[in-house]
Amino acid sequence: MLRVLHLTDPHLFADPQGALRGTVTSASLESVLAHYAASGWPADIAVVTGDIIQDGGNGAYDRFRQLLSPLGLPVYCLPGNHDIGAEMRAALGEAPFYYCDSLQRDNWLIVCLDSCLQGHAGGAVAADEFKRLRELVAATAAEHVMVCLHHPPVPMGSKWLDSVGLKNAGEFLQEVSASGKVRAAIFGHVHQHYDADHGGLRVLATPSTCRQFAPGSEKFAVDDNPPAYRRITLSADGGFDTEVVWVVQEHLAGGYA
Repeated sequence: MLRVLHLTDPHLFADPQGALRGTVTSASLESVLAHYAASGWPADIAVVTGDIIQDGGNGAYDRFRQLLSPLGLPVYCLPGNHDIGAEMRAALGEAPFYYCDSLQRDNWLIVCLDSCLQGHAGGAVAADEFKRLRELVAATAAEHVMVCLHHPPVPMGSKWLDSVGLKNAGEFLQEVSASGKVRAAIFGHVHQHYDADHGGLRVLATPSTCRQFAPGSEKFAVDDNPPAYRRITLSADGGFDTEVVWVVQEHLAGGYA
């Protein structure tokens, strides 16, 4: 059994008081992590699927390291469209942080992919990333695979979000289905909950640790759902359980300080 803490889209600023649409993102992430720490659910690893920063480069990445290090977990990170690739790799490329890396444990292979296109909000998985995925899957003794990326590989039913999704989503779904081993794909970017089966592939989005986007919206819109994180428990037989945990207002106000 492997327990995965999924966090995404913290959008940290160099300024610790930096706010995104009214939410101080550093304080929000801190509250989410405190909620997890107090929950009694012990993860084995954390996976963070991009948009770690909103601006500020290394100052924001330093803050991310400071907030995540006390968890005592390996933290697997991949970039989002707001991240700065070279700075992120330099800041989060040494243990316990891992940049676009993979992990094999308890009959599962977890692979983090880069789906970013420089200068674009939407993304695509490049040919060399698909090649890396194929090679990792072919070489692993694990029978089950979970793939992690930033951009949504399926439509969200939201006109504006679907315009900035994964441009080669069809190719991605074909690639991950080819081996017969990939059981799940998890992603961020959409700032909302999503959980659906696509031809035997479980596709999961986790809400942001800060503000959420309104599901099904034609134009950009946020909603009042609180910050969140996801628990994923992977079983050796290929099954898994998952739950989104919403961090409600009393906890944000200091209930888990």
